[in-house]
Amino acid sequence: MQKPENHSHISDAANEVVVDIQHISKTFGDNEVLKDISLQVHRGENVVVLGKSGQGKSVTIQCIVGLLHPDSGSVKVFGDEVANLSDKKLKELRTKVGFLFQSGALYDSMTVRENLEFPLTRVLKMKDKQEIDNRVQEVLEGVGLIDAIDKMPSDLSGGMRKRVGLARTLIVKPEIMLYDEPTTGLDPITSREISQLILNMQKKYKTASIIITHDMECAKITGDRVVIMNEGEYIAEGTFDELESSDDELVSSFFNQTV
Repeated sequence: MQKPENHSHISDAANEVVVDIQHISKTFGDNEVLKDISLQVHRGENVVVLGKSGQGKSVTIQCIVGLLHPDSGSVKVFGDEVANLSDKKLKELRTKVGFLFQSGALYDSMTVRENLEFPLTRVLKMKDKQEIDNRVQEVLEGVGLIDAIDKMPSDLSGGMRKRVGLARTLIVKPEIMLYDEPTTGLDPITSREISQLILNMQKKYKTASIIITHDMECAKITGDRVVIMNEGEYIAEGTFDELESSDDELVSSFFNQTV
């Protein structure tokens, strides 16, 4: 896999590895979805995994939170082997890792405020009403939706639902964010806004993020480092600009067509 000389603009102080994936493979039936995948993510870094749909990109991040287990290889988060964690430790890990699903996965029967309060009261077991209110208002202001606090999800546009989903994930102050196709189904302007928001949230909360996407503009805006996935393998990594100007025919093909 081609490696750049300086593949990130994060500081040297952020060298702590928070996600360490080594040689994982995953097969479903006859379909080998992941083939000897290795990836390290450092604290405060945005890593984009770029590839066409159906390439196993989402399987990788499901292994990180223990929703799936690889057939072979190692997945460590904060130095702990995910497959070896007890149920209690796995729950603790998932409070530190935010997972933004494609749909946003909001509760339709709850207002925006109630959707955001839910992880605070149920996951973090917070009871201080003032502190809960402050957190809800802070994250909604961060995603530009404070005026929607008492609306129902059905009253929101697709882009607004994505923003609320992002706010609900960030409200527990995770150390790692996992984004699964965050701009899918959105118009170009809204996609750009969500991509910029991901970048802003990284800077504000100092999170490490893995962004799974086939949206080239999202990759360009959000990624400190981009990894290209093709047929279950990582074939190249570097900055967006480095990969865009690559002499490798397969790598350059991702930038010369809509993927």
